Amino acid sequence: MENFLHDPLFGLTLTIGAYALARGIQARLPWLHPILSSSAIILIVLGLLRFPIADFQGEVGLLTSLLGPATVALGVPIYKHRKLIRERLKTISISVLAGSITGIVSAGLLVYATRGSHEVLLSILPKSVSSPIGIEISRSLGGTPELSVMFSVVTGVLGGVLGPAFLYRIGLRDPVSFGLAMGSAAHGFGTARSLQESETAGSFSALGMGLAGIVTSLLFVPMYLWLG
Repeated sequence: MENFLHDPLFGLTLTIGAYALARGIQARLPWLHPILSSSAIILIVLGLLRFPIADFQGEVGLLTSLLGPATVALGVPIYKHRKLIRERLKTISISVLAGSITGIVSAGLLVYATRGSHEVLLSILPKSVSSPIGIEISRSLGGTPELSVMFSVVTGVLGGVLGPAFLYRIGLRDPVSFGLAMGSAAHGFGTARSLQESETAGSFSALGMGLAGIVTSLLFVPMYLWLG
């Protein structure tokens, strides 16, 4: 057992096994996002084995390096729907802009309501964009990148888990609108969940995620000058 724990394949085996188990759990509990349950499984196993997080992160470096190509691959379904994108360009523009502004404003109101510190405010503002973009925005504003990653992950997980139920409840079932809402509010987690709905929803979620990152970054330019 000790030899296996120090094997470079331990991290990969645990990650893949946890995700496979999480997909099985999701078959019984459709509302439970597999990324949430697989993360919980991994944390529990690492805690029980007292396995250092830093060592685990080093072992799953291969999977982390695949995030770049996987993100680029999302461009394929976007390209396939280019005609629909042109037809719905106005809807896309308004939706992404509204989603980006709502993400920033809701973050500010949350900190204000809970009387959070200025540091927390600067760190939580980019919560609705993907972690790499959020880190750079937080760093430029003077926030704490580590906190920004945490807020981004929590936002994505909650959006991926609760977002579809909320959108169905308000009667939003159009795959284009569904995808844009999920991608601009819950970035990668929302896109993964949208792909389970349909290719169209996943494509527009990926598009919304990318555009929201650009729009949010631009919105933070005047905010940087103001807060700076």
